[in-house]
Amino acid sequence: MTVVAPPEITHDDVRVEQGARPATRARRTPEVSLYAALAAAAGLTLLPFLWVVSGSLRSLDDIRAAPGAWLPSEVTFDNFVRLFALPGFSTYLVNSVAVAAVVVAGNLVAASAAGYALAKFDFAGKRLAFGAVMAALMVPYTATFVPQFVITVNLGLVDTLAGIALPSVALPISIFIMRQYASAIPDELLEAARIDGAGEFRIFSRIFVPLAGPALATITIVSFLAAWNNFIWPLVVAQSTSTYTLPVGLAATSQAAQNVTDYGLMLSGAIVVMLPVLVLFLFLQRYFVQGVAATGLR
Repeated sequence: MTVVAPPEITHDDVRVEQGARPATRARRTPEVSLYAALAAAAGLTLLPFLWVVSGSLRSLDDIRAAPGAWLPSEVTFDNFVRLFALPGFSTYLVNSVAVAAVVVAGNLVAASAAGYALAKFDFAGKRLAFGAVMAALMVPYTATFVPQFVITVNLGLVDTLAGIALPSVALPISIFIMRQYASAIPDELLEAARIDGAGEFRIFSRIFVPLAGPALATITIVSFLAAWNNFIWPLVVAQSTSTYTLPVGLAATSQAAQNVTDYGLMLSGAIVVMLPVLVLFLFLQRYFVQGVAATGLR
């Protein structure tokens, strides 16, 4: 039987191994600092949300006694019970869902078609059209508020859900996101489909749309936020409680007798308004990150 001697360990090997440990520690130190900084930033971001949750579980007397307290002296769900028992709450909720659904559907259809055309077609006025989209991104919302309201009045859409939803069915940011994402899709893929005899609509619906999933998820979140959290425009257009959306309705009903704000009701309403946004983002988070990274949006 042949006995194999173990390899001889030299002083150079010991020095290399000892030198590798400090290098590994040096590499881990910036990573630990980065994660600690991110955790601290996340904690600071969550503080207002945690205070809102805590306030929604406090009675009005408890909030008035200690407005800045982080923990309720006695946990109560009375604010949520009173919120869902409001006479017009179901109407406000249905109106918000209807407006958000129309806005999201409109942005998905309009932004997909416009972004695809701006990225993949050559036509007269292409640069002018894209320049108009970029200009619309730069114009402040307050600058277009009055003309937008005048157009809504002339169309007879005041005090209607259509008047609330239509101005946001084709947001410039949605078109920009889709155009940037479409530009990254290889033209050779579309040309191959054309050579095989596929029409433009089939190429758009069967090839482009499935590939644009991350961009569509990003547009869904952006447009839903724009519609669901919108307050000023629905407040101006809606003239009766039957067309109030959830933010407007909650702001109107949170005023108790003698003009005293019911903070418990307002905070519980804020939780109800935030929950759909959080749920939607959790479902589409992975695609949203991919869409933002692919379009170069910062």
